[in-house]
Amino acid sequence: MTDLAAVKTALKTQAVETPSWAYGNSGTRFKVFAQPGVPRNPREKLDDAAQVHAFTGAAPTVALHIPWDKVDDYGALAKYAQERGLKLGAINSNTFQDDDYRLGSICHPDAAVRRKALDHLLECVDIMDATGSKDLKLWFADGTNYPGQDDIRERQDRLAEGLTQVYERLGDDQRMLLEYKFFEPAFYMTDVPDWGTAYAHCLKLGPKAQVVVDTGHHAPGTNIEFIVATLLREGKLGAFDFNSRFYADDDLMVGAADPFQLFRIMYEVIRGGGFTADVAFMLDQCHNIEAKIPAIIRSVMNVQEATAKALLVDGAALADAQRTGDVLEANAVIMDAYNTDVRPLLGEVREEMGLDADPVSAYRRSGWGEKIAAERVGGQQAGWGA
Repeated sequence: MTDLAAVKTALKTQAVETPSWAYGNSGTRFKVFAQPGVPRNPREKLDDAAQVHAFTGAAPTVALHIPWDKVDDYGALAKYAQERGLKLGAINSNTFQDDDYRLGSICHPDAAVRRKALDHLLECVDIMDATGSKDLKLWFADGTNYPGQDDIRERQDRLAEGLTQVYERLGDDQRMLLEYKFFEPAFYMTDVPDWGTAYAHCLKLGPKAQVVVDTGHHAPGTNIEFIVATLLREGKLGAFDFNSRFYADDDLMVGAADPFQLFRIMYEVIRGGGFTADVAFMLDQCHNIEAKIPAIIRSVMNVQEATAKALLVDGAALADAQRTGDVLEANAVIMDAYNTDVRPLLGEVREEMGLDADPVSAYRRSGWGEKIAAERVGGQQAGWGA
């Protein structure tokens, strides 16, 4: 039997980091649909993030993306976040939008371009120092489109050299989180295409380097929970970027495409001690046609629901079935937990925390969406690449 009181306690401690860029206009390479009330600067993004945390009680940190969230005074921005009940989370670098990065950034064949990319990454560590952020999240669009375009081994050497210099700049309480993506925008060869490549570099770098698992960055049919279990076993799972994919890097709301997969992932997180370890649960999503804030609230709720179901797995019954080789019973234990309607349980958890049982409805009643649509007129809306 599962201890419901323990499940509630665990759920009350769960925190999901929301991304600043998800509050702005974002979309595909074909079109970005602007929405009324979208933030015009990082402070307005934090204002919106504060609403998500106020209604869910589970989103206390906000990731920044540089230069999209560039400001003159990062200490003041951190204070602004604190005044709204938030903290600044991971600092995300950007080495993929400058024209100089057409052939890569820290893997580029030109040493001058590599130096430019490295300077940006070191700048991001400076920003971490100013904001109190402990995580530097790195994703590289580096790769090639054609066989022979560049030397694969040399690009790995350049990657290792750049990562090493950034790693050596980190403080004792700071981490490097290395993300992987099996394709896009590079189509022949990507320099960090899978968890094994990311793991190999992090292992060589040392304990302050860990792997990020973006749930949308895998080929169809990939067993992501196996990757999670393995990285946890090796002490190298640093963070998640939660989103959903139907075809490629769709960046849809987490749990939208395959909620059963999200449940399986969260079960392995809990089974492997990742729920209480220093694993960051972050969202990385693109809300192109749906309203931003309600979509982010829904994503946080979806993570909570998958977590609640995973916490309800009867560990003793599952272990017994596994020991005796009872395949059907073992699967039934997993499915019983997954098929449980945990919404009433989460409603109780929220009410015990002094929140509304239904965060989406509560947000809609708050009038915040109408307020920002009326007030945020003029100026330049924040958006992908803004």
